[in-house]
Amino acid sequence: MSENVVHLHKPTDPPTPDTAPTVLTVVPDAPPARPMPLWVRSGRAIKTGVTHERTKSVVRATARHGLYTFNGGRIAARRAWDGRTGSRYERMIRAAEAAGNLEAAEEWEERLQRFRAARHHRRMDLLHSPVDAAKGVAVGAGMSIGVLVALGVVMAISTGRVGDVITPLAATVDFIALLIRIVQIVWGPALTIGPFLALLALWSVGRKQHAAPAWALPANVRSGEGEPITPSIVVKALRDLGVPALRNAIKEMGDAGASMLGPIRIAGCGVEVDVTLPSGVSTVEVQHKRRKLAENLTRHEHEVFITIPTAARTVRLWIADSGALDEPIGPSPLVTDETLTADYAKGKAPWGQDLRGDAASMSVYQRHLLVTGLSNQGKTAALRALALWLSLDRSVQFWLADLKGAGDWRPFDGIASVLIQGPTDDHVIQATEMAEDAVTEMNRRLEIRQKDPTAKFPPLIVLVDEAQVAFMCPAKDEENRPYGGSKATSRYFMAVRKIHNQGRAVDVLMWQGTQDPTDQNLPKLVREGAHTRASLALGTEQQSRMALGDKAVNGGAAPHLLRQGLDKGTLVVASDGIAIPAGQASITVRTHFIDDDAAQAIADRAKALRDGVTTLHAIAHEEEHDALADIAAVIGDATRVRTKDVLARLAALNTAAYGDWSFLDLKRVLDAAGASPYKSDGVMCVARDRVARALADRNTEGSASAE
Repeated sequence: MSENVVHLHKPTDPPTPDTAPTVLTVVPDAPPARPMPLWVRSGRAIKTGVTHERTKSVVRATARHGLYTFNGGRIAARRAWDGRTGSRYERMIRAAEAAGNLEAAEEWEERLQRFRAARHHRRMDLLHSPVDAAKGVAVGAGMSIGVLVALGVVMAISTGRVGDVITPLAATVDFIALLIRIVQIVWGPALTIGPFLALLALWSVGRKQHAAPAWALPANVRSGEGEPITPSIVVKALRDLGVPALRNAIKEMGDAGASMLGPIRIAGCGVEVDVTLPSGVSTVEVQHKRRKLAENLTRHEHEVFITIPTAARTVRLWIADSGALDEPIGPSPLVTDETLTADYAKGKAPWGQDLRGDAASMSVYQRHLLVTGLSNQGKTAALRALALWLSLDRSVQFWLADLKGAGDWRPFDGIASVLIQGPTDDHVIQATEMAEDAVTEMNRRLEIRQKDPTAKFPPLIVLVDEAQVAFMCPAKDEENRPYGGSKATSRYFMAVRKIHNQGRAVDVLMWQGTQDPTDQNLPKLVREGAHTRASLALGTEQQSRMALGDKAVNGGAAPHLLRQGLDKGTLVVASDGIAIPAGQASITVRTHFIDDDAAQAIADRAKALRDGVTTLHAIAHEEEHDALADIAAVIGDATRVRTKDVLARLAALNTAAYGDWSFLDLKRVLDAAGASPYKSDGVMCVARDRVARALADRNTEGSASAE
């Protein structure tokens, strides 16, 4: 195998015939890079050294410990000055005057006068103390020498040596000389070490008080994460809130603002404190600074709640423990206690927990309900939890329309008399007819109540979930009346308004769940007709006012500040059916979540309670029936039939339509047709001839109107 050899030779040398040199093109190397100037390299090295984390740590530590010592001296000097003068009392007087508490100011002024009087007496005593001290020293010295000489005399008598008379006195002189010698030895080092010990003491005082800027403090102290809430932290957070009048007032207070604070109380998973604002500072100014206040308290915005109690110029701060609100609450008592039952009139539904960690129970007795919030925040779950509890009262009837149709209300199949599930216009039409039937039932009960004021009725809950679908429905009936909308001709709107106006008196209640409220999908008259208004997370303050009302929002309710997606199931509730702290217009509740399996188990228990009492069937839409014709059919050829038998035959003919009919229902239909039941041999009966005559008259009128 031959090899190519590269020969190096001058251009004038001819190549030899024995070789075939390989010609290579030699590319000269790139010129060497120009060296970086020394000042640039030095600057980069200095920058790296200065910005290095170790350098920062050293600078931070040096500044921290130096400032600990310096500020510790200031603190010690101020304490000494406060102890010797009345400046402490003067600060408290100024603080009381700034807070408008004149009684406290007078009390502190009295204490200052007593302090000054006591100090004057001490100073007057000092004028006479040198002479008294000299006399005391002379008397003490004479007595001591006399005692020592007497002791020496006793020793001399005992030993028989006269020289022992001065032995105790000589021993005392030797002991004093020893003490002087010890002081001479220790004095030099003490003068050297003493200043260092004094600096160490001042450093210790400054370290305990964290008397250094935040940037110089250690990382664990500087972050403040999870730091417990103390009066000084609250006052500092208020001072740095960016309200000039508040900052200046705190500076002028002798106690640095401590008199503004009430006791800090443990409240559930956080603490609560009332803050009395100084004159010139509005509670609204503090409410609007919620985020900054939370950050000053080393908390997230959702961990600080500001409400307005009854006291004037006062805000109530509830500050959660860091991260506590991100922890889930326990399961619902409906899930854990299988023996739990409900009482519509006297009971309260276990809905969740308030921010204090106390159980939040809701009374639904004769209260219309509205639950709103953004999509996928737990609205249906919160509404269903109340309905599941109430289903354990077997006297309560449910008419349900789920206009989402995702199956969330499927457990009520077998509990609700009406169950509509679906989002289409047809489902809205059925829901509207259901609401109108509820109005008819309400009017029937009102008529009975007029005749018998003591009449009682089973509670009827008319529940529409995703009600905004009904309000926004564009469908119209044969008379060109819209099913949706908020006009006087809107069928669903008018049915809800009528129930809101009079339904409560006869226990016909309207429960609605809506999302993302606006004036179009939740008209003002409808939302203001609800006795209990609850809201999950919303987008704007305007929506919060729609959901809860101006009074609740002005009092501190802020569902628009809840975190979408992170505060699922957290409701702000305005209602007289739940215990709300005195002075507040709303309460924040973290509701129990009941999943589908648990909901089905609770519904099964409700069905078991209703077995043998009332059999309810879930239906999508009732078939049309002619009640008068059905009555004539069940009477047959008999001349008259007892009303009790007529009801039994009607139930057998059409259980869905007549299964829950009472004598009053039968009488209402017959009276309207002019075939009223009558008493025969002491028993109420229905006459065949009257019913047949009423049918004939109705058919005749129908034919005449058709012509």
